[in-house]
Amino acid sequence: MGIFMAFQHFRAGNRLGWSNCHAIICSRLPAPMHVEFYGVPRQRAGIAELDVNAETLGQLLGTLAERIPTLRELIEGEGLNSAFVANLNGDRFLSDPETALAQDDCVLILSADAGG
Repeated sequence: MGIFMAFQHFRAGNRLGWSNCHAIICSRLPAPMHVEFYGVPRQRAGIAELDVNAETLGQLLGTLAERIPTLRELIEGEGLNSAFVANLNGDRFLSDPETALAQDDCVLILSADAGG
C-alpha cells in the first residue's frame, strides 16, 4: 500500500494508525548511507562527507552527480571513471552499479591510485 492509498483509507474513515502509516512511508524510501570522499574526489566535491539515500551503487552515483555537479566528470554512466574507486565499509571495492546498499553503509569514493 502506497502513501496515496493510505491517505485514501484515512479519508474513508479506515484508520490505519500512525505506526502503520509510518511503516508504509519508511518502506518506500531508500536506505540512508554515509559517503566519504578522499583525494581528488574530495577536491572536486568540495566536501569531505555527506549522507545520501540510495538502494544501489548506481543510484548513489547518480544522486551524487545530481547533488554535486563537479563530480559528474568522475562518473561514467552508472559507474565511476576507471581512475576512481568506490569502497564499501572499508571491506571491499565496488564496481557493479547493481550492488545493493544497506542502511548505515559507508561508501568511500577515492582515487584508484590512493595509498601508493
